Amino acid sequence: MIGTAILFIVLGALVKYGKMYFLIAGYNTMSSSEKEKINVEAVADVCRNGMFGMAFMIIVGYLISEFTGDQSIQRIVFFAAIFIGLPYLLVASNLKKHKD
Repeated sequence: MIGTAILFIVLGALVKYGKMYFLIAGYNTMSSSEKEKINVEAVADVCRNGMFGMAFMIIVGYLISEFTGDQSIQRIVFFAAIFIGLPYLLVASNLKKHKD
């Protein structure tokens, strides 16, 4: 699970700080005129925040499960992070405030 958290942190950092916008779903397939209408920096912020948030939840779940010895906590928190994080990414990245 920690590997997944590290992957989310790396992906979030690559999108925001590495400016690897091609990792944002659908951005590559947009035409140049559509790309000009998108505030890609704001969408990159959303991706970073979503990925870092999911990673944080996974790490906290891992630490709690190690502390308590109950491995089911780790799985529950992992799926909670995914089921909360993915809709956040989808909804927040498609808000009108990110379109110029």
